[in-house]
Amino acid sequence: MFVAILVFLLLLQQQEGSLAFSVTTSTPKISVPENQGADLKCSYSADFGTPRVEWKFRNLQGSETYVVFTGNPTGSYKDRVELYSGGLRFIKVTRADTGEYSCDVSNADKFGEAKIQLIVQVPPSPPLCGIPSTVTTGSQVILTCNDKDGSPPSTYKWFKNKTPLPEDPSKFAIYKNSTYTINPQDGNLLFASVAKEDSGEYYCTASNGFGSPASCAPMLMEVKDVNVGGIVAGVIVALLAVALLIFGLWYARRKGYLSKNVNESKQMPQYTRAGNISEEADGEFKQKSSFIV
Repeated sequence: MFVAILVFLLLLQQQEGSLAFSVTTSTPKISVPENQGADLKCSYSADFGTPRVEWKFRNLQGSETYVVFTGNPTGSYKDRVELYSGGLRFIKVTRADTGEYSCDVSNADKFGEAKIQLIVQVPPSPPLCGIPSTVTTGSQVILTCNDKDGSPPSTYKWFKNKTPLPEDPSKFAIYKNSTYTINPQDGNLLFASVAKEDSGEYYCTASNGFGSPASCAPMLMEVKDVNVGGIVAGVIVALLAVALLIFGLWYARRKGYLSKNVNESKQMPQYTRAGNISEEADGEFKQKSSFIV
């Protein structure tokens, strides 16, 4: 009985396997130069009907869009791609086409997909470098390097005085006191606490395996000590200026320069709205009414 059940299950599994819906590709990864054509191959097996085939694209930033939907190329792909029996053909690729493509095949309740990685080859361009000309000892300093054209994305190396800086300075005695770290993926050279011996001429190179590495122009970074004497002198000058201002105010008040205007305003005769001198303006003259001629 047990053997009969086992044979039945094996036959059922084989029957399901014969009806399996599979999607495969013979080109899981393609690398082609920019402006050339590319074939993304996709094949499927099904024992029923005509399946629906769609193509999707996910770029390096993670954004996804349809390339082919309901059997037709979409948007900007209309004049650049075409479907054929074995997959999807690009007439001409651009650097923006680098990313992951998904061949989705479905029919009734079955679904399968094959993923294809397309790399459009673009040599690096001279990177943009951010190198400060003057920094102070002990401060945190970041030198930046960015190549915006290379495909696939470039990796970076930094040089000081035409000598390459190792990514792990702790392995080299000459750099054992260095506080820098290099990120070869984003191109940043970070000094956690820059020192005077870090002064020098810096530049970086970008490379991605296609074409020659590209570099930015060397730039001098000078590390200077904090100008303590200048800061102290500035504080002293500021304090002297405040002291002189306070002394001037005190001297002017003592000499009566500040109170003179106040006293004069109190001694000036006050006139009423009728133009007569009031009693408060002159204690001896009491006339308040107007003179009559």
